Amino acid sequence: MERFDVPSQIRQAVYAHAEFCLPEEACGLLAFDGSGRMVMAYATTNVERSRVRFTVAPREHFGAIRNAESRGWQIGGSFHSHPESAAVPSASDVAGALDPSWLYLVVGMANGLPELRGFRIREMKVDEVMLREVP
Repeated sequence: MERFDVPSQIRQAVYAHAEFCLPEEACGLLAFDGSGRMVMAYATTNVERSRVRFTVAPREHFGAIRNAESRGWQIGGSFHSHPESAAVPSASDVAGALDPSWLYLVVGMANGLPELRGFRIREMKVDEVMLREVP
């Protein structure tokens, strides 16, 4: 199983954004450095304003790309929340996963406590990856 280290500050930022956006889905982008290390989570606006769908605000998407590239990083993933369900990609999440190289993080909040899980989604096939919290 593929493994990704998630810095504790990034995990906490993702959880905080998910809670802030309740009762709607939160969304954001993930940046990685040249060695593949996750270095930033960009909290973005969900222009869908929905409990079951998300779309990253285009202006914020481009802003994240510019910011990441100015630091030698690249956008290599996204995160979003499921305010009322488990941390697994929905059918619309799978259909909307256009980049097979990206890491997709889902925060499930069904039990009132956030749960973070990671996935690769390639050609409509979902493979879970192991996430390890690091300082």
